[in-house]
Amino acid sequence: MKLSKSEEQLMQYIWKRKKAFMNELLEMYPEPKPANTTVATLLKRMKDKGYIDYEQMGRSRRYYPTVKKSDYFSRHLKGLIRKYFDDSPSTFASFFTRETDLTEDQLKELQDIVEQELERRKK
Repeated sequence: MKLSKSEEQLMQYIWKRKKAFMNELLEMYPEPKPANTTVATLLKRMKDKGYIDYEQMGRSRRYYPTVKKSDYFSRHLKGLIRKYFDDSPSTFASFFTRETDLTEDQLKELQDIVEQELERRKK
């Protein structure tokens, strides 16, 4: 199950902190900060979806991610490629390299990354 935009924002804070109490998460929001009840509702929904869990510490809960950021991003990216690029990574790569105004150095860096991955897979 996918995260909503507001859940995804909160998830970013949880990934960044690794473990956090609700008041610590609230501090991470820019002004105007959401209400405690709003964040509590988001945390409950995210737990129900399986993205986070918590440790009970006295009367407080310390939340932590149960999904790695890289796994979430990978699934999200695969879904975007499937939905918007006819399930073609090369069509996505072509779009990405043409439409993002990458510098020559950045393109070279991408080329190096691809070449390194090809070498890794040969082993």
